[in-house]
Amino acid sequence: MKLSVIVPFSGGIKMLKDCLDSLSEQTYKDFEVVLVRDHDTEDVSALVAEYPALRINTVDSEGKGVAAARNTGIKNATGEYIYFIDADDFMYDGSEFEKLVALADAEGTDLIYGKKISTWFTRSGFQSTFDPVEAGLVDESKNEEGEEGGNELVNDDNDTEGDEELEPEAFEERERSRAVKYLITKRKGFKNISVLHILFRKSFIENAGLQFDEAGTYYVDVPFVAHALENAVKVRRIQDVYYVKRKHSDPINTPSLAQIQDENRFMDMLSSYEKAVEGLPEDSKARLHLDRKLIGYYTGYLALKIRRSENDEWRTTKFEAIRKVIDTIPKENKKHLKFHQRRLLKALHQGDAVKAYKAITAHLMVKRFFKLLRHPKTIRRVLYTHVFLKKPIKENVILFESFLGKNYSDSPKYIYEYLAKNYPGKYKFVWILDNKTKLPYEGTKISRRGFRYYYYLAVSKYFVFNMRQPVWFVKRDGMVFLETWHGTPLKKLVFDMDEVHSASPLYKKEVYNQSRAWDYLIAANGFSSKVFRSCFMYDNEMLEYGYPRNDLMHAPDRDQIGLDIRKKLGIPEGKKTILYAPTWRDDEFYDKGKYKFTLKLDLDMMRDQLGDEYVVLLRTHYFIADALDLTPYKGFAFNVCKYNDITELYLASDIIITDYSSVFFDYANLKRPMLFYTYDLEKYRDVLRGFYIDIEEELPGPLLFTTQEVIDSIKDIDGVTAKYADRYDVFYEKFCGWEDGNAAKNVCKRVFGVD
Repeated sequence: MKLSVIVPFSGGIKMLKDCLDSLSEQTYKDFEVVLVRDHDTEDVSALVAEYPALRINTVDSEGKGVAAARNTGIKNATGEYIYFIDADDFMYDGSEFEKLVALADAEGTDLIYGKKISTWFTRSGFQSTFDPVEAGLVDESKNEEGEEGGNELVNDDNDTEGDEELEPEAFEERERSRAVKYLITKRKGFKNISVLHILFRKSFIENAGLQFDEAGTYYVDVPFVAHALENAVKVRRIQDVYYVKRKHSDPINTPSLAQIQDENRFMDMLSSYEKAVEGLPEDSKARLHLDRKLIGYYTGYLALKIRRSENDEWRTTKFEAIRKVIDTIPKENKKHLKFHQRRLLKALHQGDAVKAYKAITAHLMVKRFFKLLRHPKTIRRVLYTHVFLKKPIKENVILFESFLGKNYSDSPKYIYEYLAKNYPGKYKFVWILDNKTKLPYEGTKISRRGFRYYYYLAVSKYFVFNMRQPVWFVKRDGMVFLETWHGTPLKKLVFDMDEVHSASPLYKKEVYNQSRAWDYLIAANGFSSKVFRSCFMYDNEMLEYGYPRNDLMHAPDRDQIGLDIRKKLGIPEGKKTILYAPTWRDDEFYDKGKYKFTLKLDLDMMRDQLGDEYVVLLRTHYFIADALDLTPYKGFAFNVCKYNDITELYLASDIIITDYSSVFFDYANLKRPMLFYTYDLEKYRDVLRGFYIDIEEELPGPLLFTTQEVIDSIKDIDGVTAKYADRYDVFYEKFCGWEDGNAAKNVCKRVFGVD
């Protein structure tokens, strides 16, 4: 056997399947897979049976943890070479082993290392979204967990100095130096130092006495890599051979080892460092850069803990622990430090945590000062944290926000109007609103991100939002948060999603933290109530009254309201109205919260065939950053993207066209015709999101894939309505059965205690 691939497995069958799929596609076949079961509770036998062509040797780990699993793998390996892959990762294109083994045989190397691609996606998601031509090359030192983006290609090609002809000994020394730079120096912190995507000669591992420290948990690769680089005679870097490192987008339920929050990590890191430098010469480059990493850890992360943590251990036992270790670092390796690092190091050597506290405080004040000079808006966050949060909560203040302050609309609007109309003077109403809408009742308007925005986020008693609050929002004791949410979900949300394709890959962690602040969450129907419990992992009170925003559609004068809206929009008398309201696509974005949109409906074709009878109202999702120019379609297509309240647009329309937006759940309250323009159904359903319902069986209207199909359905709208009548009745009962026009009243009684 030429190659042994060691795969530690402690859980996650779906991820392991991706891993084994990629191994089965390797063009090189002379390898075995040593699958080491690390006390997992899942039965892998059925999955292993799916790969008869792979020589999979399943063994149980002789200890617990990844270190013991890898050591067990080495003991059971029969190959000349050893390669480690984590069970949640996968290979890039199938050519890796063939190229690695060929180079190892040709050069007689002790180890070969290559590049990695990091992704937040499953293998299928990665393959459908990653374009190697368009991928930006990103240095791994800037590629920590939590960075925005989807797939990122790690680049190390900027180290090309000294490629002229060298003597063999000098050449090998240079290659070892490059390996230290890539595998240690450029890895940010200690957790990114890894044996992954390194091909080792097994005899080298044995002769050097390399093994993983089974007393460690989180940083066991550090000593192994450091001593491998110190002992290796021949080291090579291979180009164009990639390993795909999968990040975990759900650190709440399935955290990676790097994401686990554990108070023992600190001591584990110190222990791994000590084992890594043990036996290394003081002038070793590996030792130099490990020492600098430890100093950076103290002057960066630990210093912040000394300054900010409520746990006194960071100023006592942990401070003393790192002092003892850093005192052993050679003086030569403490040179070339920045001024604040030297001050902090001096305080550490003196064992003076108070002096260290003062040094980091002074440094942070200087940093904050220059940050304020560069970014004056930062002062608002500083005031929020250090001034406004210390003020008393104002017991009668209610803060409202709808769609990030872009609209006066949705359920917050109708809750506000119910309270203001029926209980004048009882509350102070404050609206986060960035447009010129005039409030119909008493209330104060503030702009999002203005000084008053931060002030009222800190002191308001009540919050009525239809989206998530800022991630930095602090829920104080005594505050009451009413989350109205903004729709019955069709697309899978948060913890019901297999993977995240949006601009915020740590979306699950963000939502989890934000939803812990919600005291009440509104559900429009029994379906939503069940889904919200699951997707938000929500355990607080669910208000099962229907949506306040839908009260208007049950108003006795709704038809007259619709006519008034049509007149307000300038819709010609006698023309029927089509509302087109598409949603956004997770993978098409400029930045977080700023999504692209390409109009797929052919308005020229629609105007030619429908213009005599219909007009179109175009309403994109509030996340869409692209502005639509409908000037060429004046009189036929109306841009209502900035119209405040879509509920009013429902009343003004005769037909709605949508796709995967939640608008159709609300529109169904009117029992008017609905068409579904799902031109990218396969991708949206099977790759990007997934749906909660079977849309082909449950939607009360046809799925259409071309503009002509849309036009034909509109021309035969009476026939379409008759065809879907029975399905519409079932749909209405399931999703609109709670709606009776009294949702705002019922919500206010429960949350605010009004009569």
